[in-house]
Amino acid sequence: MKKYIDELKYYKKLATSPMNPTYDEILKANSLRGNEIKKTPLIYSSTFSNLTNSEIYLKAEFRQKTGSFKIRGAYYKIKLLSEEEKKYGVVAASAGNHAQGVALASSLENISCTIVMPKNASPAKVAATRGYGANVILEGINYDESYSKAKEIAKETGATIIQAFDDPQIIAAQGVIGLEILEDLPDVDEIYLPIGGGGLAAGTVIAIKEKNPNIKVIGVQSKSFPSMYESVKQNVRTLTGGDRTIADGISVKMPGEITFEIIKNLIDEIVLVDDEEITKAMFLLMERMKFVVEPAGAVGLAYLISKKPSPGKKVVVVLAGGNVDMYLLGQIVDKGLVAMSRLLKLSVLLPDRPGAFKEIVDIITLANANIVEVVHDRLSSDVNAGSASVTMNLETQGKEQAESLIKSLETKNVQFKLLT
Repeated sequence: MKKYIDELKYYKKLATSPMNPTYDEILKANSLRGNEIKKTPLIYSSTFSNLTNSEIYLKAEFRQKTGSFKIRGAYYKIKLLSEEEKKYGVVAASAGNHAQGVALASSLENISCTIVMPKNASPAKVAATRGYGANVILEGINYDESYSKAKEIAKETGATIIQAFDDPQIIAAQGVIGLEILEDLPDVDEIYLPIGGGGLAAGTVIAIKEKNPNIKVIGVQSKSFPSMYESVKQNVRTLTGGDRTIADGISVKMPGEITFEIIKNLIDEIVLVDDEEITKAMFLLMERMKFVVEPAGAVGLAYLISKKPSPGKKVVVVLAGGNVDMYLLGQIVDKGLVAMSRLLKLSVLLPDRPGAFKEIVDIITLANANIVEVVHDRLSSDVNAGSASVTMNLETQGKEQAESLIKSLETKNVQFKLLT
């Protein structure tokens, strides 16, 4: 009851504060998107429903133009600029999805666009941003340094800065996702979505709670960057995070001012996931659904798979983006196979004599495992003279077969060490 009263108080505040996006603004953003912004599909998944004991629907924002939801906010914000503002163009700082969204939105409105990206940004993302027509400047080694340069450019040229998340119009346009979910699945029980700076979550939670306050909205963050989680917990914006994570799209150390106020009042819960859980979710999306989803976009599903928090509920998971670096994608496949015990890496110490390795191969063959890669080593300092170390990657059918192979090696008194 208290939660409901707090929400009513907050909606009164929304109506009087020009800084906060309203439900009416979300409706306006929806009406102005035209044919440029897709209504992304809501896809039922029997695979993930069985894995989580819930009824799982996937909101495929990774199929949006530019590969993420970010184009929604960028397009609406730029479309609303005055003719005078459009003459001077726009500028933004981003290392990825926001950059591509702003670049495409600018090209659709035929205005000049400058994107400042960190010097260590993915070459593929830099190329994609340029491909949408933006002038890309590489400056700084992180977002803060790139943003400082963007502010300098705005001051010198008069260009409008397009914020990544902390802007009422950006938030409102992201909230259209909530309208689409309710249109396709009005009896949804829970919605899981990623939180970085909070634009997606803030907009969506306004749209959802306006229509049905009983629908739970749960935000998901990386354990390495729990800035909104800690801020809501402390009831004040909190600087936190900084550890390495594959979910770079939500690696935000400080949430936005506007997004924080909205989320702390309306969100039902914020939860955390680690990189291992994200990797497993990405792998399963690729293998079972043929969906390529980036780490930040998969965090909601990662939490559902690992914790199974909503048995029997109708659950929507927002898959927020699909822009994955190809080198990372290869690692995800390997690590996903390892996590599911379908890829074993082990080191075997053998006497350096003819036939010794064949004995190991025979054990592996009897276990019906497949040798993917073999590396022999006779020269390392920890390998005694007269011995050889053999490192192998083995493909198995799952945990049961992997355990059976390990037991066979132990029974034969093979000296080995598991490396995964």
